[in-house]
Amino acid sequence: MRVNAATANTADRGAESLSAILAHFAREGFARCEPRLLQPAHVFLDRSGEDFRGRLYLTSDGSGAEFCLRPEYTIPVCLDYLASARAGDPAAYAYGGSIFRAPEHGATGDGEFLQAGLESFGRQDREAADAEILAASLDAAAAAGATALKVLIGDAGLVAAFLERLEMPPVWRRRLAAGHARGQRLSDIFASPERNGGSEQSGVLAALTKVDPSDARRLVEDLLSIAGITAVGGRSAAEIAERFLDQATLAEGAGVSKETRALAETFFAIEGAPESASAAMRRLAADAQLDLSAALDAFDARAEAISARGLTVHEIRFSASFARHLDYYTGFVFEARHSSDGAPVIGGGRYDRLLKTLGAASDIPAVGAAIWIDRLSPSAREA
Repeated sequence: MRVNAATANTADRGAESLSAILAHFAREGFARCEPRLLQPAHVFLDRSGEDFRGRLYLTSDGSGAEFCLRPEYTIPVCLDYLASARAGDPAAYAYGGSIFRAPEHGATGDGEFLQAGLESFGRQDREAADAEILAASLDAAAAAGATALKVLIGDAGLVAAFLERLEMPPVWRRRLAAGHARGQRLSDIFASPERNGGSEQSGVLAALTKVDPSDARRLVEDLLSIAGITAVGGRSAAEIAERFLDQATLAEGAGVSKETRALAETFFAIEGAPESASAAMRRLAADAQLDLSAALDAFDARAEAISARGLTVHEIRFSASFARHLDYYTGFVFEARHSSDGAPVIGGGRYDRLLKTLGAASDIPAVGAAIWIDRLSPSAREA
């Protein structure tokens, strides 16, 4: 009986917190949006990262089409927005209810969580929109009792601009971008990748690094043609050749100089208050002759917009290595916690390219944030 009473009290507190947050969002002008519980699975399987995919609750209908219980709100709200008459125009929505994810890494729990949040679409003043989402989510959490949260921010757009200007083969640029998005250490990203074919491929891969890329590509295609191989696993001979070249380039760090690696290590080690971090990145860019002015100007404009919202910018910590582990973020990202080693109470960021992948005719500026209701109390832990 005591267990039932405790469960009921927890549910009541969650409902009260959710109500307070949604009331705050309504006062701020965010319209309520509540997408369906059952969602098409493919949109999450294609866009949300390996770790996330393994936590979906999947089912299928009589035709074999796969669906999942709503695992988060951002993509469902995006789909509802695109299906509405306001698609393409500025719009702001709030949401709140249950999401469903299988417990992570052997943890216990029933996989159902209460979440609230907000999404902003179509605004061209991106830095001001970023600041609004950050401030609104922090204020809403405070209205539900979560105050003095520690805020960590990052910038996927700034990272992309930095990597784009580094002198390295595209495959290494992609590897760094993917590793950063997954939160990997730089030393692990630069470590030689495991070769599926083992030592028998090492001679071929080593040879490919010593010839012109176009000659190497033709060589692999000719070898595949001689062997009568036209496609493997849906890949054409040209795609297989490109994969061989990628593996050859990645082997032993081929194509990345010690200077470039040191530059990447210095960049991703930058952290601190936004103003000091910006100054450090500008010095690095100037010393390395990298043009990061546009990305850093946007970074500074966002910091000013955050300050204008009444937040104390010097208490916000920036880390160049910080990323949220979802594949669709393209710019500003942030998390807020009770303590630096605690689970995020709030998490969000900018995802300007997501809506086009969901059916929009072109990219639509978008930024949002989610609040975990069960983490609002400092002693709360993820179920």
